[in-house]
Amino acid sequence: MKTGKLYSIFFNKCPRCNKGKFWKSNNPYYNLFLNGGENHSHCLNCDLKFEIEPGFFYGAMYISYGLGIGIGSLILIISLAVFQMKNILLLSLIIGISILILAPVNYFLSRLIWLNTFIDNKS
Repeated sequence: MKTGKLYSIFFNKCPRCNKGKFWKSNNPYYNLFLNGGENHSHCLNCDLKFEIEPGFFYGAMYISYGLGIGIGSLILIISLAVFQMKNILLLSLIIGISILILAPVNYFLSRLIWLNTFIDNKS
């Protein structure tokens, strides 16, 4: 089985050992709405402390912003190219609702990407 940064991000794994979970649930919607967006403080396998310093995950907002822009741009391109939509109000509404619906996924992935940026895999 391949392990690495992408594996850690997409399968909710510890960036060091790729075995323990970062989030308590693999479902971003359940995790955010029913668990309050809580993640484990340490890896249950290798005991890595996830929040390296106080406020560490504030930097994940930059990743979240980029993901939100990417989602909006992708929906805009698909709407213009595939569906030939020209109504700017309808496009804005579709993009806004899509970003709101995908916000838990964005939150879920942005923290994992930010953490994987700073933690190296165990070799």
